[in-house]
Amino acid sequence: MPSGIRVRRVYDPPSPDDGARVLVDRIWPRGLRKDAARLDEWAKDVAPSTELRQWYGHDPARFGEFRVRYLSELYGGPQRAALGRLRALASARPLTLLTATRDVEHSQAAVLARLLRQDDQPGQGGDAACWASLVCPECGAMTSEGHREGCGLASA
Repeated sequence: MPSGIRVRRVYDPPSPDDGARVLVDRIWPRGLRKDAARLDEWAKDVAPSTELRQWYGHDPARFGEFRVRYLSELYGGPQRAALGRLRALASARPLTLLTATRDVEHSQAAVLARLLRQDDQPGQGGDAACWASLVCPECGAMTSEGHREGCGLASA
């Protein structure tokens, strides 16, 4: 998969280097006309659930936990199919993931871009079974990023 995966704000003017322009927000951006967005796709199904989005509230202090929860959501039914569609787009040409979020580095688009870029590296599985060994069975955290406070397996 090419590494031509970018993350940008949907409000930024389109660039010739964008390739496929895909909005990855569940809610349409405020004040933006659909014809002005110049999208190739609107991938609502790959966006975080409403519950997760509201819990996160774009608080950078919660981003690590948001990332863990969002990755686990991505392997559900509609999210998994939408993720496969993004992988197919990224394998064919440059891909720009668009979001209305001001802080794109702490957004679901950044999580998706990182995940799609990892697909290009040997040994990085994309199926839930490939990730299962990295999730702590007690606290649910990604063990490579440390256990949650109070986890009994943290010292194991």
